[in-house]
Amino acid sequence: MTNGPQPSVRGAASLELGDPALTARVAEGLQAVEALLAERLNVGEDFIIEKVNHLAFAGGKRFRPTIALLCASFGPRPDAEDVIKAATLTEMVHLATLYHDDVMDEADRRRGVASANARWDNSVAILAGDILLAQSSRLMSEIDTVTVAHFADTFQTLVTGQMRETIGAEGGNPVEHYLRVVEEKTGVLIASAAYLGALHAGAERDVVERCRRLGAAIGVVFQIVDDIIDIFSAPDQSGKTPGTDLKEGVFTLPVLYALEEDSEAGEELRSMLTGPLESDAEVARAIALIGRTRGRERALETVRGYLADAERELDSLPDVPANAALRQLATFTVERVG
Repeated sequence: MTNGPQPSVRGAASLELGDPALTARVAEGLQAVEALLAERLNVGEDFIIEKVNHLAFAGGKRFRPTIALLCASFGPRPDAEDVIKAATLTEMVHLATLYHDDVMDEADRRRGVASANARWDNSVAILAGDILLAQSSRLMSEIDTVTVAHFADTFQTLVTGQMRETIGAEGGNPVEHYLRVVEEKTGVLIASAAYLGALHAGAERDVVERCRRLGAAIGVVFQIVDDIIDIFSAPDQSGKTPGTDLKEGVFTLPVLYALEEDSEAGEELRSMLTGPLESDAEVARAIALIGRTRGRERALETVRGYLADAERELDSLPDVPANAALRQLATFTVERVG
């Protein structure tokens, strides 16, 4: 069956990377990713197609495919078919984790629409994520065994991060625990996108490894910024309900820093945030209290540290237009906070 959504030029039409040739190539690559994504997700029974396409074409920045396509510029074959497949693969795996994460977090919104678990139920959302992983496995098998082995490691790291988050800090330092989880849950997949883009474009081994480290740093920046936005942005900006993590008793970096603060707001937060918050009024109060601390500012300071790591890797990568574009992209990620 092929009666699901058709590919669009998501993100491509407005993409501006500072170099016309690079902008055109990446825009064309993103169109190819959309086409391949639509092709692979529009197979099977109609009820499967509906579920797996629910989030795939509801929005999304296609951040991971963009990273893959940009890092492919460091190799001699940036337009290789396997680059497009690898870029699409990273988006498929990301989509699968969204379905599963929303079940674990009991989230009701994603990408500006009802989450799959809210629209249907947890079982449907889990199975939709599993279908996406099945399609991802098929696609990576078409590339090579190196990619299969790489994603075996990536999956293990992703699941380790999810389990680490579920178990909690267990008496350890909460900030260190949070950062480790972010590195494993978010950083690793963006690192994979950068790594695979460079690898399948034929880049030198040291360049491929630098791209992996670059992607890991950008991934942590991306997640911390997302967590800041989750607390301080309106739903029409973030596509999520503000304070979803707080409501579920998940404390992200701005909250953890706020909880450390020796102030009236910090003290009230420590007495308040002993577990999940039960009402919207409690969530609103907690957000207001966090805003009275330096939690947001300290989280941004941490972001700038990871941004510096990314810039160090870029300093050692070839000085091609994609280098400047990746710097721009990393900086823009931070500027999303406002």
